[in-house]
Amino acid sequence: MVTYFIISILLSIFYLAIQTIYTEGWKALPNWNIPSDFLPKTKISVLIPARNEADNIENCINSILQQTYPESLYEIIVIDDFSQDETADLVKNYIQKGHKNIQLIQLAHQISPDEIQSFKKKSIEIGVNKAKGELIVTTDADCIVQPQWLKLIASLYQTKKPKFIAAPVNFHQENNNFERFQSLDFIGMMGITGAGIHTKIMRMCNGANLAYPKAIFIEMKGFQGIDQHASGDDMMLLQKIAKVYPDNIEYLKNPDATTFTKTQKTLKSFINQRVRWSTKSKGYEEKQMTLILIGVWLFSTNIFIAFAGSLLFGSSFLMLGLGQFLVKMIADYRLLKTSSTYFNRSDLMQTFVKSSLYHLIYIVIIGFLGGITKKYQWKGRKIH
Repeated sequence: MVTYFIISILLSIFYLAIQTIYTEGWKALPNWNIPSDFLPKTKISVLIPARNEADNIENCINSILQQTYPESLYEIIVIDDFSQDETADLVKNYIQKGHKNIQLIQLAHQISPDEIQSFKKKSIEIGVNKAKGELIVTTDADCIVQPQWLKLIASLYQTKKPKFIAAPVNFHQENNNFERFQSLDFIGMMGITGAGIHTKIMRMCNGANLAYPKAIFIEMKGFQGIDQHASGDDMMLLQKIAKVYPDNIEYLKNPDATTFTKTQKTLKSFINQRVRWSTKSKGYEEKQMTLILIGVWLFSTNIFIAFAGSLLFGSSFLMLGLGQFLVKMIADYRLLKTSSTYFNRSDLMQTFVKSSLYHLIYIVIIGFLGGITKKYQWKGRKIH
């Protein structure tokens, strides 16, 4: 029992330390602003993999067409992933209306669906090959972007010449506490993402908002070596590039560079999404990231064990569980307060207590399922 208590205390110290590193790392990460002498000159190719996105693709394209970046310097390439709705037809409408900087690639005209496991990686690979731009920027078909988006990315690229740029993604338009929990959790992830890249302890990114030179993608031979994983077109590629260019990875810290998407509406879709994210951890190049994630899961699971143990061993276990949960709440509050304030979403902190309970449960369950699950469903397709 003494050994268990010592392990519990060590896990608590670890969690408090890692969350403190993230919080201070996010604060230390400089804000990026467009230089006053910036002159746009980089040709950009925006890649949008899309599957059954008829409800979203027009909003996504329209938001990109409203960029302050010169229209002559960017193109939009939508790669239709065997959609069973009107996604492709809606994109064709833009082309028919004279939008010369928009093109459509249909995977059905390129490959057989039986040939590959990772459709999104294949979509991006084909899109890169067709791209005319020097800089590849990717987003998702269910996202909308802000007017300064491409200008911010291009200014950072032209100034620092990084090999990879990660940028923020946040949820919006929440309707209930479940959705607000997702938004608050994701804002915390953005803080961790920026801090992880800045401190180099855990490089993360999100495929809904990232950029890299086309030449680097070709140099790295794209997704070769990581294409056996159905997911991971973002973090696995980032870590593959970072292995060769560890000092040339940037996080674009500016709220105007944020892309926005919507939360998952049902518990089932939420679990499928998070299990999909969790399963790709087995393929991470940076093993310290896997160790950190395991440590977080062990700490969270240990809180449950302590509460369960109180039923058998009495108040000492109950006090341990409450103490650990208090440590978690304090550590999480500092990170979430800092990142939510930065992104002008302090309103989400009103759900902090409930979200803390949701987060504890979800970390334990999703971490477990991600470790044992080899199959899941996403966008009507079974992945294994």
